[in-house]
Amino acid sequence: MSSNRTVAVYGAYGHTARFVVAELCRHGWSPVLSGRDADKLAALGNVFPDLERRLASVEDPASLDRAFEGAVGVINCAGPFLDTAVPVIEAALRAGIHYLDVCAEQRAALDVFERFAGAAKLAGVTVMPAMAFYGGLTDLLATAALGDWPDADAIEIAVALDSWHPTTGTRRTGERNHYRRLVIAGGKLEPLADPPPSREWTFPTPFGTQEVVALPLAEIVTLSQHVRSAEVHSYMNLAPLKDLRDPHTPTPVPADADGRSSQIFAVDARVSRNGQTRRATVHGRDIYAVTAPLVVEAMQRIVDRRSKATGVVAAGAAFDAADFLESLPALHLAFPDA
Repeated sequence: MSSNRTVAVYGAYGHTARFVVAELCRHGWSPVLSGRDADKLAALGNVFPDLERRLASVEDPASLDRAFEGAVGVINCAGPFLDTAVPVIEAALRAGIHYLDVCAEQRAALDVFERFAGAAKLAGVTVMPAMAFYGGLTDLLATAALGDWPDADAIEIAVALDSWHPTTGTRRTGERNHYRRLVIAGGKLEPLADPPPSREWTFPTPFGTQEVVALPLAEIVTLSQHVRSAEVHSYMNLAPLKDLRDPHTPTPVPADADGRSSQIFAVDARVSRNGQTRRATVHGRDIYAVTAPLVVEAMQRIVDRRSKATGVVAAGAAFDAADFLESLPALHLAFPDA
């Protein structure tokens, strides 16, 4: 186990980042708070007065080098990741430290795999994009459902939210991300059909049977890197999409002392092979808050050398997926009959 307990959090004043910083502190890490907005970074001192703050911008590589000095890794929480991932990864590689982010954008995740695989492997560090609710969680869940099967005919993932109050960062990412969504069809990445297909899906209680529409996110990219499946498709129920598309939907409202909202979610992964189907589900509360234990646990396992690989890797390729999910009190994992 490494004795270095310093992790830089870039974009530390964002909504999700505050959960990440608090989670790091709970687990004995010493977060260094970093970002480009001096006023927001200063205000964060009122929330975390004992933590060091370092101003840095993705447009100033030297400032990133100073921000990450002495850290064992960096968690990038500053979206849109189409703009921040590359410069922050480049700084992490210069420092020889691990990089994780919480992106949901497919294009940003794909760029990381395509651009940094060789450099990260050569540096002996782990670069893990999309270690969040969208991406890492769904990748781990599908991998857990796959189990000991060497491949699959189809992987289907469905997300149910009772509501979705998007953060400012989510709004900005949506405005920035104009790339066509991808699925795996015929064993390779292909554009999502237009209009996206819809269907009914029966979720665990309390969601039940709902109409869902195809909404592939970063998990399509991460699964494409380590799972052989002819088809991989992702869906979401309609209520949260209505919230997301309404410009008047407010940002998340804290409903407890930890700042979590009252939003609940369920994620259902179904893997089919040779006429058999396996299923894994998780449920929990607040998609932004639950990202914190996911990315912090990933960093802990990487630093402790409990990861299976270095280089640019997906969560399901790096960790024992079922063990990882079962280790998190914020998630409730089950393997119901298909």
